[in-house]
Amino acid sequence: MEELVGLHEGSSGDPVTLQELWGPCPRIRRGVRGGLEWLKQKLFRLGEDWYFLMTLGVLMALVSYAMNFAIGRVVRGSGIPELKTMLAGVILEDYLDIKNFGAKVVGLSCTLATGSTLFLGKVGPFVHLSVMMAAYLGRVRTTTVGEPENKSKQNEMLVAAAAVGVATVFGAPFSGVLFSIEVMSSHFSVWDYWRGFFAATCGAFMFRLLAVFNSEQETITSLYKTSFRVDVPFDLPEIFFFVALGGICGVLSCAYLFCQRTFLSFIKTNRFSSKLLATSKPVYSALATLVLASITYPPGVGRFLASRLSMKQHLDSLFDNHSWVLMTWNSSPPWPEELDPQHLWWEWYHPRFTIFGTLAFFLVMKFWMLILATTIPIPAGYFMPIFILGAAIGRLLGEALAVAFPEGIVAGGVTNPIMPGGYALAGAAAFSGAVTHTISTALLAFELTGQIVHALPVLMAVLAANAIAQSCQPSFYDGTIIVKKLPYLPRILGRNIGSHRVRVEHFMNRSITTLAKDMPLEEVVKVVTSTDVAEYPLVESTESQILVGVVQRAQLVQALQAEPTSWAPGHQQCLQDILAGGCPTEPVTLTLFSETTMHQAHNLFKLLNLQSLFVTSRGRAVGCVSWVEMKKAISNLTNPPAPK
Repeated sequence: MEELVGLHEGSSGDPVTLQELWGPCPRIRRGVRGGLEWLKQKLFRLGEDWYFLMTLGVLMALVSYAMNFAIGRVVRGSGIPELKTMLAGVILEDYLDIKNFGAKVVGLSCTLATGSTLFLGKVGPFVHLSVMMAAYLGRVRTTTVGEPENKSKQNEMLVAAAAVGVATVFGAPFSGVLFSIEVMSSHFSVWDYWRGFFAATCGAFMFRLLAVFNSEQETITSLYKTSFRVDVPFDLPEIFFFVALGGICGVLSCAYLFCQRTFLSFIKTNRFSSKLLATSKPVYSALATLVLASITYPPGVGRFLASRLSMKQHLDSLFDNHSWVLMTWNSSPPWPEELDPQHLWWEWYHPRFTIFGTLAFFLVMKFWMLILATTIPIPAGYFMPIFILGAAIGRLLGEALAVAFPEGIVAGGVTNPIMPGGYALAGAAAFSGAVTHTISTALLAFELTGQIVHALPVLMAVLAANAIAQSCQPSFYDGTIIVKKLPYLPRILGRNIGSHRVRVEHFMNRSITTLAKDMPLEEVVKVVTSTDVAEYPLVESTESQILVGVVQRAQLVQALQAEPTSWAPGHQQCLQDILAGGCPTEPVTLTLFSETTMHQAHNLFKLLNLQSLFVTSRGRAVGCVSWVEMKKAISNLTNPPAPK
C-alpha cells in the first residue's frame, strides 16, 4: 500500500503516498517536512564540511579538557606563571611530576587541532614540558651518580629547560635564552648562561633538522621567510613612524593586560561562572568554544577575520612586503572557494570592507576573543596569538602609510616605497614585548624571519612599547600570577615609593615563637603542640635571646617522641638534652637587622630566592620578615591607607 500514490483533491501537485494522504494531520506533517527540507538547503548551501569543522573544534577542546581533568590541574593553562613562582623559591607540589607529561602533550595536541577556532599557541606548554623533562633527567642523574639533591643545581636545569622550550618552538636559540632570562627570573647567574645557550642550540638545531629529514624544507632556513629590500629597507623619516607604532602597541598592550586581568578576576568571582568552573568545567569549555567557533565560521563572520588561515599563514601573509591597498586600487581579487597558498592576502580583502576594515575588524574581534579563550581550562600558549595581533597592528599602520605616501617617502633625493611588512614585523615584536615585558622579542622577530635589516626600527619600537607598558601594568605572566593568587613578591625597582626610607623594624612580624636551650621540656611540648610553624628560631637562653640556629618542627617532634618518659613532670630536663641527643639544628647563615631598609631586604629576597628571614638586633631575635610582610609594606607604600 505504501507504494501506491495519489493526488490531493483539486490539486495538480506532485503525487504522494496513500499512507501520507490518509494519515492524520497531513497538512501539518507536510509543512514540517517542507520546513526541514528548506532548513537543510539553507544550512548546507555553503557546504556541510564547515559545520563539521566547527564540531571538530568543540570536540577537540572537550577532549583537551578531559585529559586535564583526568590527570590533574597542573597541565592546564600556559605553565610559565607557575614556573616563575617555583624559580622564586616556592615549592608547588606535583608541578614537575613526569606523569603529567603525557597528559600535557595530548591536551596540547587537541588544543592545536582546533586551529583558528580557539587561536591559541604552544609556547607556554612547551616550556612546561621542557621543564618537566629537565626535572626528571635531573632526578635520574642524582640517582645514578649517588649525589644528594641540590636545589641550586635544579634551578640551573630549570632555567636552561625554559630556554629550550622557546627555542624548539621557533627554532630561535638566541631569543629563547634571552626570553627565558627576562621572563623567568629577576636575577640571572652568568654561570647558567652558556648552559642555556648550549641546550637551546641543540634543541633548535634538531627542530630544524627534523624538518629537513621530513622533506618539509630543502635545508635549514627560517620559519617565516620574508622578501624585504636589503639595500634600502626603510628611509630615515620612517623611524618616527616606527617609534609611533611602538607607542601605539604600548597603549594597546596596557588596555589588553587590564581587560584580560579584569575578565579573569570576574570569571573567578562571578557567582554563575565560578560555580560553572568549579562543578561543570566541560560545560564552560564547550560553551566558550562554541561561541568562538560560531564567530570564526569562515562563510559567516569568519570571512572578515581570515579564519581559514593557520597561525603560520597569518604571519606569512602579514609579513608580505607588498601593499595590499595599492594592489586593490586597480583590481578586486575574488574570495576563492578554496584557500590559495600563493595569494594568502586575498583572505584579508573584502570589496565592501577593504583591507583597512578587515584588519581593524580582526583586531577588535580577536582582542576580546583571545581574552575569552584564555579562560578555558586547557593547555595552551598565549604568546603566538599576541605576536599575530601585534603584526596586524603594524600591518594596519603600514597600509595607512602606503596610502598616505603611495610613491614612497623622499629621503636624500631618492624615493622608496613603503613596505607594510616591515611595520608588521615591528608591531609583532613591540606588542608581544609590551605584553610580556621583554625586549628579546625584537631578536625573536629577526630569528623567525632570517632578516635583520629592520633591526634599529624594530628595537626602537619594542623599547617605546615597553616603556609605556612596564610603567602602567604588570606583565601577562605576572598578572596571571596575581589572579591565580600564586605566591609572588611585587617589584619595587623603578617605583618612586620611598623604599629606601622604610626600615625592616617598621613592618616586621614581632610575634615569633623562639625556643631556648634552657627551656624545660614541658614548655617545649606546649609550644610544639600549640603551634604549627615549620621551623623555630633557637636562642642561647631565655634571658639573652641570642639567635644561634633553627630547629625544624618535624625533626623536633620526632626527637621528642623517641625520647623516653624521663622528661615527664618531676624531671628537670631541658631542650639542650634533646639537641645533644641527636636532634639536628641548622645554622643561621643570613639575617636582617632591624635597621635594614626595605629596599635592601627586597633585593636579598629576589636575589637569593628566599621566603623569610629572621630579624636581629645586637644578636637578639626580635622578629621575622616573610613575603606576607613584604607585600603588605609595598602595598602600603604604593597605596597609603586613609588616615583614621
